[in-house]
Amino acid sequence: MNPTTNGPRFLAYDRAMEAVRLVRPLLERIRRGHRGLADQVVRAATSVVLNIGEGSKRRGADRAQFYRIAAGSAAEVRCALDAAEALGFVERAEIAAAWDRFDQVVAMLVTITR
Repeated sequence: MNPTTNGPRFLAYDRAMEAVRLVRPLLERIRRGHRGLADQVVRAATSVVLNIGEGSKRRGADRAQFYRIAAGSAAEVRCALDAAEALGFVERAEIAAAWDRFDQVVAMLVTITR
């Protein structure tokens, strides 16, 4: 069951899935340059959607904690993409859409947890 069926607050889940899809075409080039960095991008990106999904079924402070973890993972992906660009594995223009989408996810999750 998709957590987005539970209402508008799960727009963050939809945006996170979009962000994961935007990262996918970049992974092979990042992997060629640095396998560990590509693996970290995958782990962090999947952590975002998994924590949003799990948090959606929790209550109170427990729910907020899952959303905070998801926000931290989204920020981690963003930083990993920055590192991949700085190392020359991808171009800034190629990561811009994913970077922006993960920023949107962080903003939504911060709003939800306030």
